[in-house]
Amino acid sequence: MVFSSTLFVFIFLACTIVLYYLANLIFKKASFKIRVLNGILLVASLIFYSWGEPRNMLLMLASIIFNFFFGLFMEKFKEKKGLKKLFLILSLVFNLGMLFVFKYFNFVTDTITSIFHLESNIFTDFLGGPIALPIGISFFTFQIMSYVIDVYLDKVRAQKNIFRLGLYISLFPQLIAGPIVRYIDVDAALAERSIDVAKVYKGLTRFIVGLSKKVLIANVLYQVVDSVFSMDVSGVSAATAWLGAIAYTLQIYFDFSGYSDMAIGLGHMFGFDFLENFNYPYISGSVKEFWRRWHISLSTWFRDYLYIPLGGNRKGKIRTQVNIFIVWLCTGIWHGAAWTFITWGLYYWVLLTLENLFLGNLFKKFDEATAKIHMGFLSKIVEHLYTFVAFTIGWVIFNANSLPHAISYIGRMFTFSDFGWDRMTSQLSNLTTTIFILGIIFSFPIVPFVTKKIQQAKNGELAVTVVSAVCCMALLIISIIFLTGSSFNPFIYFRF
Repeated sequence: MVFSSTLFVFIFLACTIVLYYLANLIFKKASFKIRVLNGILLVASLIFYSWGEPRNMLLMLASIIFNFFFGLFMEKFKEKKGLKKLFLILSLVFNLGMLFVFKYFNFVTDTITSIFHLESNIFTDFLGGPIALPIGISFFTFQIMSYVIDVYLDKVRAQKNIFRLGLYISLFPQLIAGPIVRYIDVDAALAERSIDVAKVYKGLTRFIVGLSKKVLIANVLYQVVDSVFSMDVSGVSAATAWLGAIAYTLQIYFDFSGYSDMAIGLGHMFGFDFLENFNYPYISGSVKEFWRRWHISLSTWFRDYLYIPLGGNRKGKIRTQVNIFIVWLCTGIWHGAAWTFITWGLYYWVLLTLENLFLGNLFKKFDEATAKIHMGFLSKIVEHLYTFVAFTIGWVIFNANSLPHAISYIGRMFTFSDFGWDRMTSQLSNLTTTIFILGIIFSFPIVPFVTKKIQQAKNGELAVTVVSAVCCMALLIISIIFLTGSSFNPFIYFRF
C-alpha cells in the first residue's frame, strides 16, 4: 500500500482517522486515552506494513520483541559495563544480521558466484530461490538501532511498554520510506500527545502538498526518465542524455521529498512532530551543503551513530578521511545491494574529500576575488553549476542498471559532437514539458519566499490561510484525477 493511492487515501487513512479522532473525543481519562490511541495506530501500522505481503509481519514482530528485551537488559545491567556492552553488541548483530540476510545476501552470493565462475548461485539454490527484500527494512532497522544505541548511551530510558516501542518501530506514516525518526524525538509523544484543529489543518495541507509532488510531478517525469534510460545508450544524443538525467534529478527529489511531506503531515494529524528531511537541496553551492539539505535524517544518523563514534575529525587528517570513507561506503551500501550504489557512495566521498582538501578553499578565494570587483554573483553561478553537474552525474550512477551503463550514459552526456536537440524534444509532450518546467521552478524556495512577502502585508496571515486552503483543495482534486488515470505509482525509495 502506498500513500499516493485511492485505497490508502479514501479507505485506509479515512478509517484510521475516524477511529482515532472518535477515540480522542470519547475517552476522557488521559492515561486510558493514550493507550487506546496508541492501540489504534499500532494495529493500523501492522496492517499497513503487512498489506500485500503478510509474512513481512513476522520480521517486524521479531524486531520489536528482540529489541524490546535488548533495551530492558541494557538498562537493568547499566552498572555492569561489560554486560551492558554485550547486550548492545548482540542487538547490533541481530539488527545488522537481519538487514544483511534480507537485503545483501543475494548480492554477496551472486558476487561470489561471478568471481568463481559458478554455473548458478548454489546458496540461493539451496534456499529455493533469492531471498525477497522486505519493504522499508533499511529505514526501520536504522530507527531500531538509534533506540538501542541511545539506551546504551543513557540518552533515553528503555521503553518498558512493548506496545509503545512497537508503535515507534512500526508507525505507518514514516515506516516505509522515512524520514528516519529517532526514538528520542518521539519518546514523549508516545506517552502523551494532543491533537487540535490547527495541527490537523497543518498536517492535512502538508500531506496534500506531498501527494501533489508525487503524483503531479514525480509520476509524470517518470515517463521521460523511463523512455530515455531504457534506450540503447549508443543512440542517445548529448541533449537527450541531459534531459533524462535532469528529469531523474527532479523525479527523485519530488518523489522522496513528497513522501517525506506526506509522512510529516500524517504525523501532525496523529499528534507527532517529525523532523524535516529536505531543505531545497538543489539550491546548494557545494556538495557538502547538498548533503546538509538532502535526506537530512539519514545524513545526521550516519554523523551521530557512525562518523562521531569513529572519531569524527578529532584524530588527525588521515583518520578523518578514513572515517569519511567508511561513512560514504556505508551510505552507498545502505541505499542498495548493487555496485552502482556502492560506486555512488564512493563518488560522493571523492567529491567531499576534494572539497575538504582544496576545492573549498579555492571557492572561498574565488568568492573573495569576485567580491572585490563587485561580481560576487559570478562565483555563486560557478559554485552552483559545479554542484548541479556533480549531483546530476551522481543520480545517473544511482539510477543506472549497471556500472557499464552508468559510464556509457555519462559519456553520452559529454559527447557534444552529437548534441541532437531534435531527438531530445521528441521525448517531450506538452504535459511533460510543462511539468518539467514546474519541477525546476518548485525545486527552488519560491513558495516560502512568496508566502513571507504576503504575510508582511496587511491581513497577510489571513490571505495566506485562504490562498493555501484553496490551492490545497485544487491540488487534491487534480492529484486524485491523475491517480485514477495513472498506471505508475510506486515510490523510488521503497526499495531501500
